[in-house]
Amino acid sequence: MVQGNISHITTFILIGVSENPELQLPLFFIFFAIYGVTVTGNMGIITLTSIDSQLQTPMYFFLRHLAIINLGNSTVIAPQMLVNFLLEKKTISYYGCATQLGGFLVFIIAETFMLAVMAYDRYVAICNPLLYMVVISRKVCILLVALTYIYSFSTSVTVTSFVFSMSYCSSNVINHFYCDNIPLLALSCSATHIPETIVYISAGTNLFLSMTIVLVSYFQIILAILRIRSAEGRKKAFSTCASHMTAVTVFYGTLLFMYLQPRSNHSLDTDKVASVFYTLVIPMLNPMIYSLRNKDVKEALRRVLSNLCQTFKNI
Repeated sequence: MVQGNISHITTFILIGVSENPELQLPLFFIFFAIYGVTVTGNMGIITLTSIDSQLQTPMYFFLRHLAIINLGNSTVIAPQMLVNFLLEKKTISYYGCATQLGGFLVFIIAETFMLAVMAYDRYVAICNPLLYMVVISRKVCILLVALTYIYSFSTSVTVTSFVFSMSYCSSNVINHFYCDNIPLLALSCSATHIPETIVYISAGTNLFLSMTIVLVSYFQIILAILRIRSAEGRKKAFSTCASHMTAVTVFYGTLLFMYLQPRSNHSLDTDKVASVFYTLVIPMLNPMIYSLRNKDVKEALRRVLSNLCQTFKNI
């Protein structure tokens, strides 16, 4: 990062979701509730997939890490956002802004590739069931998750460094509720061509690679399901990936809308709505999608609750 930048601007001001003073308190309670449900739901998934013996399979190993990523993504954004609803001056320091952007990029990139890993997992389970535990072994699971985290962290550091290599010497007002690439690029008083190119190449490459894995995996899955003769067999095979297909559709649809528009067509107010969706709403919805449509998770929850009730009765 360029040290000279700090002498110009040491803090940024976040406009937030809305500038209307009358909406600040209602919005605080709405997003506090969303964050509360997100923490509860994802912690529930993490706990269930960690302690229940029936959920010790690769699919639930990956689901646990998706929940960790969702929890991290929301936690990078929500606490600062909630505090700002209650403050008249919504400031964030230069380094705080860089840290928030970096943290956000780590988790959002990790989520794109974790969803791709989960699609590959479903492909192997449905298309090569006899080889499933060999192809998706414990070592492979750990390797895929480790590579996802390493890649997301290194990409985040690279992109954040380029964004904060620009000069911010005029306006310090970010038209957003957190430090994101596009609003920061709009604030720079230096040439933005290289950082902007890095941001768009990174976003485009990550989306293309992860979506290619997802689309190829599901194309093969659909072909395999269509070859199943019995209606019951097709229904069972489809049910094993229905939750993931729902999560993938919602997540990638929002990201495509957000990041692959030309900058000239960007409306920062519209982007804020999309950002609320994939930073706060999707991490809240994912535990519901994977639990309400998943028989194994619901049965695991019943077992845990039953054991807790039995423990309290014995006390």
